[in-house]
Amino acid sequence: MSFCVVDGDGADITFKPIKGHPFEEPVYTGKEYGPDEVKLLAPMLPSKILLIGRNYADHVEEVFKKTASTLPPTLFMKPPTSVIGPGAPIRIPEFAHNVEFEGELAFVISKPCKNVKRDEWKSYVLGLTIINDVTDRDLQFSEGQWTVGKGIDTFCPMGPWIDTDLDSFDLEDLGIKGHLTHEGSTTTYQDSRTSQMIWGFGEILEYISRTMTLLPGDVISTGSPAGTRQMVDGDIITIEVEGLGQLRNKVVNA
Repeated sequence: MSFCVVDGDGADITFKPIKGHPFEEPVYTGKEYGPDEVKLLAPMLPSKILLIGRNYADHVEEVFKKTASTLPPTLFMKPPTSVIGPGAPIRIPEFAHNVEFEGELAFVISKPCKNVKRDEWKSYVLGLTIINDVTDRDLQFSEGQWTVGKGIDTFCPMGPWIDTDLDSFDLEDLGIKGHLTHEGSTTTYQDSRTSQMIWGFGEILEYISRTMTLLPGDVISTGSPAGTRQMVDGDIITIEVEGLGQLRNKVVNA
């Protein structure tokens, strides 16, 4: 296993392994692989995954039946043991009965930081990735807190990679879609844009870093748009972010 630099696009994509970690100038091993020669794992195993809930007004109304003005964004965490990579199965345990997908855009921290000012956020970010914030709604609300319903093993698919070219994205208006394939039929349930976010990237990082020190590799997810849906054994969930690619995982009963 190793970190790789991903070059090219489509059929011309190549994976170039590097020595060590991705938080400094890469040192290449000299090897190179095509897409059929590699298995993608989660692009990062963070010390913590921090997520902003209720950051899209339409999702607040959809799930919480309230307006964003009366129910502001909130912060919660998932454990590292919830992380899986592209293609790995989301395993629903027998005690989880109302599990939904939530497609989200996330960013990865590049260096230790604390008390980051919102207009300096890019200086502390390695790049962008995709997260599926898998959630058992029954457990989320019956427990009175969100950790049990969101922190189950395999409930944080991440990937397919980390795109480090932040300036290539229109971060103020980036498309996010969530597709569910059930019995061979695919439906797009989430179809939104980052322009609908209540808190922006800088505001999120400033808010979190005033409380805790963030470490290289920590992942911060910016919230889910409306359109989340229940998923069951055999379904395939594809989360798509404009310019970043797709994160696809199959759902199975554990």
